[in-house]
Amino acid sequence: MRRLRIPAPAPAGGPRAPGSRAPLALAVPALIAVAFLLLPLVGILARTTWSELGTHLSSPGVLEALRLSLLVSFCALGLALLLGVPLAWLLARVNFPGKALVRSLVLLPMVLPPTVGGVALLLGFGRRGLLGPWLEDTFGIVLPFHTSGAVVAATFVAMPFLVISLEGTLAGLRTSYEETAASLGASPVRVFCTVTLPLVAPGLAAGAALTWARALGEFGATITFAGNLPGTTQTLPLEVYLLLQDAPEAATSVSLLLLVIAMAVLICLRGRWTGATTGRPARTVRQADDTALPAPPATGTAEPDTALPAPGERWPLHAEVTGFNQLTLDADPGSTIAVVGPNGAGKTTLLRALLGLTPRARAALRLGDTDVSALPPHRRGVAWVPQDGALFPHLTALTNTAYGLRAHGTPRAEARRTAQQWLDRLGVGPLAHRKPAQLSGGQAQRVALARALAARPRLLLLDEPLAALDQTTRAHVRHTLRAHLAAFGGVCLLVTHDPVEAVSLADRVLVLDDGRALQDAPPAEVTRHPRSPWVARMLGRNAWPGTAAGDGLALTEGGRLVLADRLPEGVGALAIIAPEAVSVHLDKPAGSPRNVWPGTVREITSAGSRLRVLVTSDRAPDLVAEITPSAALELGLADGVSVWTSVKATEVSVVTL
Repeated sequence: MRRLRIPAPAPAGGPRAPGSRAPLALAVPALIAVAFLLLPLVGILARTTWSELGTHLSSPGVLEALRLSLLVSFCALGLALLLGVPLAWLLARVNFPGKALVRSLVLLPMVLPPTVGGVALLLGFGRRGLLGPWLEDTFGIVLPFHTSGAVVAATFVAMPFLVISLEGTLAGLRTSYEETAASLGASPVRVFCTVTLPLVAPGLAAGAALTWARALGEFGATITFAGNLPGTTQTLPLEVYLLLQDAPEAATSVSLLLLVIAMAVLICLRGRWTGATTGRPARTVRQADDTALPAPPATGTAEPDTALPAPGERWPLHAEVTGFNQLTLDADPGSTIAVVGPNGAGKTTLLRALLGLTPRARAALRLGDTDVSALPPHRRGVAWVPQDGALFPHLTALTNTAYGLRAHGTPRAEARRTAQQWLDRLGVGPLAHRKPAQLSGGQAQRVALARALAARPRLLLLDEPLAALDQTTRAHVRHTLRAHLAAFGGVCLLVTHDPVEAVSLADRVLVLDDGRALQDAPPAEVTRHPRSPWVARMLGRNAWPGTAAGDGLALTEGGRLVLADRLPEGVGALAIIAPEAVSVHLDKPAGSPRNVWPGTVREITSAGSRLRVLVTSDRAPDLVAEITPSAALELGLADGVSVWTSVKATEVSVVTL
């Protein structure tokens, strides 16, 4: 009997591909490198006099050095946080001349010999240095050979660990969180404290831990700049240096203490410094469970950043947009404008220009009688719902929704009560105390919409707000949104690719292409006479651009289309053909059709109770026909079948461009 072989389980580090054994030429040097790094640590453990460890570590000199090391390292950490966090933000968020030089200066202490760093500190802050005499004469501060000098030396060599760690975290943070917070009325300082810092907390904690550990072990710059004075600047590393001469066993014990502290810091970081994952499983969301979680604890009060518009106020819109987008926009209070167009047409750029968030375009914006063009985003009264919602991950659905109200100074209880009402209106009230990671995509999008509406903006910008919702939920939210917009005193701009949304929610449809307005008209007019091929196709129609020639159009994509009415020679026009006006035949039709082309069926899709058939031809652009399932069965249509298509000249609608 043949014995079955059961493969060994994959190692904990992850699945291992078959035959992925390391080559010997690489494995041997790697093992030597590990031994090279490990052997000195083993030497400390082997040479430690364990029976006298407590005696060595409890001696007065060691305790005094330990106290001083903790004082210096924590003061250095505080100074690094005070100076390093703004510097990391500047490097991650702002482009300025000399940025590469500043980043090199930040990294310099990490590669500079510590004693050279100490000499540089002496020449900069010593009594005969560049700044030392002024500090002594003006404030009576003398840094060398003083505890404050040890703090400065430790900060100089340790702060780069905080800056580069936090800069990397900030650079990886999506700016949409901060931009959305600003659009809700939060000032830059409030955004930094309530959104940015909580989101980068892991990177900040990792950088702070490494900074503290490096400051605790600093030796070269400290002894050169601050000296080695017992009780004043003699930290643990300096104590080890002295003990090596008089009591090597005690020096080994103190070295072991520093080693344990350093290893504890690295273990607590669990790979955050190197970017490795922690292996923590992702949280799963139970979609069927709508039970609300316990309410979050109350937070502190906040000063108002801007004032909410009073109910009943009216805010007409006037905007002149320049840059990539070139258009003038006027709208009465209560208007909803659907912004449509192909990808890259400038739809999102237009919204960001109205927010004051993009250098690609600039908007001279007036809301009511107030010119807000020169105001920062948080003072414009313009709320924005980006495509991804940008819910703050560290806040619950309730506190997310109340964020704009709190930024405007609304009391906490009232803000949460209003936020809960908006969540209830949009059907996510039972999920108020869940965080975004516990919400589905559609639920998160509804919370983002509630957050924008709760802030009572003067101008509401919605970037495909219903795209993540299923059809049933979309209809419910569309109804709720329509009811709100009917009583809204401002203007709403809605970017959408859904013709149903454009028709049901908007009073006007603004068609953009390459940053320019091709059409600005009521939905019915745009539906009947679309001036953009993209819009016509979005509405389900065939759209063929061309140039008038004789009794028809010379099509841009090749071929010719005969029209019922003659156009002036050379005029650009767009021919619109409804799919139901296209006839499909197995043989070339005879009779009245003046536009007949041979083709091949390439795709058949369902459209309600009818079928849409895509036919390609080398004599005309692609054409979509709409027929009944019984007609398709009778014709035997399938992918690859050769057919003839025909369109009567009277069935072609023409829009001159």
